[in-house]
Amino acid sequence: MKHSLFRSAVVPLAVLLTTGWVTGCGGSSSTSATTVSAAPQASGQGPQVNLADVTLTVGDQAGVGSQALLSAAGLADKLPFKVKWADFAAGPVMLQAEASGSVDIGSVGDAPPAFTAAGGAPIAVVSAVRNPAGYEAIVVPKDSPITSVAQLRGKKIAGNQGSNTNYFTFQVLNQVGLKPSDVNLDYLAPAAGLAAVTSGAVDAWAAWSPYIEQATELHGARVLTDTAQYGTHYSYNVASKRALADPAKAAAIREYVRVWNQARLWANAHPDQWADYWSKATGLPPSVIGPSARDTASIPVPITKEVVDSEQQLVSTFATNGLIPKKYDFSPYVFTGLNTLYNG
Repeated sequence: MKHSLFRSAVVPLAVLLTTGWVTGCGGSSSTSATTVSAAPQASGQGPQVNLADVTLTVGDQAGVGSQALLSAAGLADKLPFKVKWADFAAGPVMLQAEASGSVDIGSVGDAPPAFTAAGGAPIAVVSAVRNPAGYEAIVVPKDSPITSVAQLRGKKIAGNQGSNTNYFTFQVLNQVGLKPSDVNLDYLAPAAGLAAVTSGAVDAWAAWSPYIEQATELHGARVLTDTAQYGTHYSYNVASKRALADPAKAAAIREYVRVWNQARLWANAHPDQWADYWSKATGLPPSVIGPSARDTASIPVPITKEVVDSEQQLVSTFATNGLIPKKYDFSPYVFTGLNTLYNG
């Protein structure tokens, strides 16, 4: 897999709208004029696409997201198309922008796609990474008397609605027989959640890196539990179906995912260099970003049945706990046409 992710040749794009869909289961200028096949036709190759003519609007979380990752790896300026970066506070809002067609692709946790797709939004998961244990956690304030998950009954828990930590919170509660109605869920944006838990305004906070490390390293908060005992969690690059239906943008999305995966593997192999860049980009001290760089060492993986089943379980959990109206089939919101990037 590592060999295929680091190769420089561009693989011809799969037929986007007839194969690959799972069924039943600032600005960056290009440095070269890469030309690829837009979509194979019945006889021979399809029309050629000059990626230098393409602009992708990429959703991001300033300082902690894809632009920082690609820049740290020295790859942000290597993309053979133009990039317009669009910053968002969290994944759910980013995917709403994708659904409207104003964003082409972005990286999010596991819950935002399920939450957004519940309303039939035209989005599709196009690539996945497997997250390590510790990527998400529930933290409690310094000197909190809470020492077990069962003690969360009746307590106020902060989190970001529709986010990966929203799902994780439900997993944690359900495992000890608690329902959302047994606690007081306080839906807050990440910055507000951090302020709430460090001030003691809430009893617990469901967060992800680097917010976990901000709370623990800078404010003495304590991790009550993390994802280690709650199964595998994934994060995704999610694209607008409108962008996938555009042969030129679809070709650029394929190359973007290939390079993004390369950057992710670079960060895993060079955590100190990644942490140094990340620290400067966010203004957070090395005591926060050093551990976070290791806690977020996610592994790019193809979109397999296991990945789709994990997302389907998330949909069921959201439906059972009343965050979405009903359970639905997530498979129409998954595109496996980029799985060939992981072959070889």
